[in-house]
Amino acid sequence: MIGRVGVCSWSLKPENPADLVAKVQSLGLTQVQIALAPLRDGRWKTSELRNATDRAKLSFVSGMIAMQGEDYATLESIKATGGVRVDKHWKQNLENARAEAAIARELGLSLVTFHAGFLPESRSDPERTKMIERLRMLADVFGEAGIKLGFETGQETADTLLEVLARVDKTSVGVNFDPANMILYGKGEPVAALRRLARHVLQVHVKDARASVKKGRWGTEVAVGTGEVDWKNFLGAVRSLPQSVDLVIEREAGEDRSADIRKARELVERS
Repeated sequence: MIGRVGVCSWSLKPENPADLVAKVQSLGLTQVQIALAPLRDGRWKTSELRNATDRAKLSFVSGMIAMQGEDYATLESIKATGGVRVDKHWKQNLENARAEAAIARELGLSLVTFHAGFLPESRSDPERTKMIERLRMLADVFGEAGIKLGFETGQETADTLLEVLARVDKTSVGVNFDPANMILYGKGEPVAALRRLARHVLQVHVKDARASVKKGRWGTEVAVGTGEVDWKNFLGAVRSLPQSVDLVIEREAGEDRSADIRKARELVERS
């Protein structure tokens, strides 16, 4: 079932809370997934953000956190640096998560999403065991604040993610499903993957992509409706989910993101 439709704050590259509000309103939207890093590091004040969004009658559907030291330059660099994998950043990432959980609770968020990192395919891989323990710790940090945690799809197959979710074994943990990431990382067909993960899906990103023609290379993010996501069948599968989930438009490339986000909103509304 489809709930609210919103936009990712970082897609709009806002300079401050007032700029964020103006850009969201210009898109005809009222819901936002908010990046928590600017609030944690002091670039933005939480009270200022709340005041600006309250006056504009904007609501938060969720928050987003990122791990320290992530390098998205290549598939190999993000595999080595992404999520909770890197030992030298783990202590800082855990401290950041505690601060972000407090901010999320202050904002009244019920969900925060992030990339867990490339979860190893092998059940016996010690890296998988280490990462699962760290994911449990993060789940506890946010769970104590009454907040669910959503692992964003794409850096592993649906089957691997299902196995890890079973091992993490937390009712407060689920999936932020991004169909474009499945294509960008070459980890499976989005509709089939969504159906595999159906009962775990907490939120869906509306984003599109085209696969790379070369193995081991990034695919290309494109405007929604111009890539390889089968939106009719994908949104049909979202409507068939046993729970209601919000759709959040994400655009991380392109020369006119606002125009692309408007088109994505229109596609969702007429589908």
